[in-house]
Amino acid sequence: MKIIVQKFGGTSLSTAGRRQEAAELVRRAKDQGCSVVVVVSAMGRRGEPYATDTLLDLVGADLPVSAADLDRLASVGEAISAVVMSGELRRLGLQPVVMSGGEAGIVTDDDHGQAHIVSVDPAPITAALAAGMVPVVAGFQGVSARGEVTTLGRGGSDTSAAALGAALAAERVEIYTDVPGVMSADPRQVPAARVVERSDYEEVFQLASLGAKVLHPRAIEVARQTNTPLEVRRLGPDQSAFTRIGAAASGLDVWQNRRPEASVVGISVVADLTHLRFSGKALSPEAIRRLFARLAAAKVSVDMINVFPEQVALAIQGSDWPDAQRALAEEAFTIDRRPDTAKVSVVGTAIHGLPGVMSLVVETLVRANVPILATSDSHQSISCLVPADCATIAARALHRAFGLGADGTVKKGDALS
Repeated sequence: MKIIVQKFGGTSLSTAGRRQEAAELVRRAKDQGCSVVVVVSAMGRRGEPYATDTLLDLVGADLPVSAADLDRLASVGEAISAVVMSGELRRLGLQPVVMSGGEAGIVTDDDHGQAHIVSVDPAPITAALAAGMVPVVAGFQGVSARGEVTTLGRGGSDTSAAALGAALAAERVEIYTDVPGVMSADPRQVPAARVVERSDYEEVFQLASLGAKVLHPRAIEVARQTNTPLEVRRLGPDQSAFTRIGAAASGLDVWQNRRPEASVVGISVVADLTHLRFSGKALSPEAIRRLFARLAAAKVSVDMINVFPEQVALAIQGSDWPDAQRALAEEAFTIDRRPDTAKVSVVGTAIHGLPGVMSLVVETLVRANVPILATSDSHQSISCLVPADCATIAARALHRAFGLGADGTVKKGDALS
């Protein structure tokens, strides 16, 4: 049985016309001999009647609603989408069957609002496929071992689709969204951004983790662990441009990928960060231990971390500053706070062990008059903390320097065979 999973995001289902286009894609895949599993998000975005944020706004922050009941409310949007989508499919002569996440076999832990999938039983879906039906699964949700409805956090429908694809040994998982694929940068910031035609799991995971919003990192990790191919596409008649994501090829173009200016696949930006520097005589090793322990207890995530004998520097989300301030109120060391910063990152598996990449990053930002406040790196990325009002300038300059789009002279080779 040749199985594909097609996931349709909220913007792809927000109008009757788009829902009809989505249903046509399902029918076309069926006509080509595929067994199709459909995963849907809630329709539209905040302000539209059935979007998840709109539903959650009904209770806001004032009503004393439990986390479990919030999950019940948040899961309704996907259930509505599944029923409406099933009607579109039935109108085309298909036989849909609506399933909640739990009915589709998705079992999670009981961390309401940010649940992790612990197992997927493919039996309910394989039975439906064997009967010639099209399962339409409400994404973003599952059930705990106790049978409570749970939700998977932002981007959870991507994770639902990847998990089902893995459990069903699907030929591929198609993610339909409002962009034509994984982009070399956010086109709202970098007009020259292009679709990355092929990439590997690690590169896309890094891009997603560092700010690119086209796919949720959990979905990529599930696909990577099971080697499930992903495709990111835009809903519409033109399907010529899209991104294929899979395992890295065993034989890269060594010569092209050993040049710094050809080593990067994309640029990502994380906005609304606050840079904190801790110093003073009170910053003893024990005080440093307490600093991180107190931030962890306050559930403040830290990034861009640099620890020195007499100074600690790190970045946090701007919205986390009040919690961090309260957590550290009893400490005597000096805190220097710089709000309104952003993290700009270059990503590519080919940068690992390649001299000259950092040099090109620094040279590019200096020439663009972008101050570098801090840096961090991994095997696949180099990140620079910059003033927020310089983030777009930095992204465009780096995009050009690494030849990623129409304004560059170098085109990175395919990352997959």
